[in-house]
Amino acid sequence: MKSAKEIKDIAIQVIANEKKAIEDLANLIDGSFSEAVEAIYSSKGRVVVTGIGKSANIASKIVSTFNSTGTPALFMHAADAIHGDLGMIRPDDVVICISKSGNTPEIKVLVPLIKNFGNPLIAIVGNRDSFLAHEASVVLDVSVEHEACPNNLAPTSSTTAQLVMGDALAVALIECRNFTARDFARFHPGGALGKQLYMRVSDLYIQNERPEVAPNTSIDDTILEMTSKRLGCTVVTENGHVVGIITDGDLRRMMQTFHSPNKAADIMHSNPKLIAADEYAVNALHIMQENSITQLVVTAPDGHYLGIIHIHDILREGIL
Repeated sequence: MKSAKEIKDIAIQVIANEKKAIEDLANLIDGSFSEAVEAIYSSKGRVVVTGIGKSANIASKIVSTFNSTGTPALFMHAADAIHGDLGMIRPDDVVICISKSGNTPEIKVLVPLIKNFGNPLIAIVGNRDSFLAHEASVVLDVSVEHEACPNNLAPTSSTTAQLVMGDALAVALIECRNFTARDFARFHPGGALGKQLYMRVSDLYIQNERPEVAPNTSIDDTILEMTSKRLGCTVVTENGHVVGIITDGDLRRMMQTFHSPNKAADIMHSNPKLIAADEYAVNALHIMQENSITQLVVTAPDGHYLGIIHIHDILREGIL
């Protein structure tokens, strides 16, 4: 068994090896990369990504990235392709074939069949002098000097290079399509990421009570309103517009002084933090964090008071 230091050194060396593979990859980007992006961008079909072994795993991940960033794609395992899955390829599709050697038996069988269909074939390959590289329409070179594996056998640096090349294609296509955060949200409606990109203040504040008092409301009635609405505050309004806010903290500070206020206006904070109903909920969270507060007053475009959004609403949705 290796010592703790030796194990740490192994990890550092693996990272260094793969980092160098990625840095070297930048030197392999040439006009072929632009050709590949243009072929995918101008296609009226989908991108079919295929591979065998570890390259198949990378192909599957690249498909996921394409689909989530506006480029319709599907995965086709190279071994299954020659046993019926070739039927998923349509005339307008672009095919990407990923292989380290470019000479595996499955690839040698598959490539001529794809070419017979007439589909553009993009190779992401680690050997420019291979069957796949010679047969492909466009070649993206992802060759590496050495695997991170000490025996130079297990695909490590090579699969990292494949993955990075796939990411480079996806990001280039994002830029070409002017794919925005709002577009991204359409494909990621679930989880914290999706909610940050689509959930708005209006989706949350309507679930809460709407505490409200007038400037001349008595302190007793103000406390009753805050207690009954259970949001730790009440908004002070005049003709429907916000003129102040009273929080639990304001009540505590009032009780710590010898001042005897008569009405809400005597203890209200006259410059509450406001947010529009159509703002993203994540923006509300940022305002709360920046000001060390737990609620915001929600207003309409004309300034009328609509309700309260509380940090608990945001936490409940898992946005934080």
